[in-house]
Amino acid sequence: MFKLTSLNLNGIRSASSKGLEAWMERASPDCICVQEIKAQAPDLADKFEQLSGLKGHFHLAEKKGYSGVGVYTRLEPSEVVVGYGSGEFDVEGRYVELRFDTPAKKHSIISAYFPSGSSGEERQAAKFRFLAEFYPYLMALKGQRDFILCGDINIAHQEIDLKNFKGNKKNSGFLPEERAWMGKLLNEGGMVDVYRQLHPTATDDSYTWWSNRGQAYAKNVGWRLDYHLATPALAAGARSAEIYKDQRFSDHAPVTIGYDW
Repeated sequence: MFKLTSLNLNGIRSASSKGLEAWMERASPDCICVQEIKAQAPDLADKFEQLSGLKGHFHLAEKKGYSGVGVYTRLEPSEVVVGYGSGEFDVEGRYVELRFDTPAKKHSIISAYFPSGSSGEERQAAKFRFLAEFYPYLMALKGQRDFILCGDINIAHQEIDLKNFKGNKKNSGFLPEERAWMGKLLNEGGMVDVYRQLHPTATDDSYTWWSNRGQAYAKNVGWRLDYHLATPALAAGARSAEIYKDQRFSDHAPVTIGYDW
């Protein structure tokens, strides 16, 4: 069983101070995709280049204290792809892909951090531009190899993916256009929402993010924003899924899925 975790750290230094590495020692993932590292290369040097024996590969934002993604892995990749070729969004540190190629197969693990549009119209417009250019990129990649994309997608796809769906229909993360994009990716695009494949009707247990306002975590007023999105061949090997909530390393929870790899 290959254990793959996705976690938005909301700052790697903050998450580390809250016991991230000790949890990783216990959970023992083979690979963990992280988002919102919020650090630069000098901040990672000699401290966060490895976590719990896993080697990190990163795409960091040019802006200090902002965004950044990484993949920590036990396996040595055959190739590391940093960025997806976007003139606008690669400077924000949103995509790193590890390729594990053999003569028999081409597999990738991707850590991605989709933009949030919650701060206003300008960032929502940027989010729509990201979605528009990222979809054809994923479709082209799907034509070349199998992959699992882990990340903070910043979209709750269905009404069962957030507690207060009625009150959020006009809010970023649950806008009709965003939900339609997810539907297109899963239906026309043929990608698989792996957690939903394993737990098609889960509601309260499926949330992965909680606002820091109004005791949202204590009341479990959450959203499912963190996904494993896989090509069908790899999704077919998914065997178990866990959202870990016994400790809080950030405002997101780790999502771990076990695969036949």
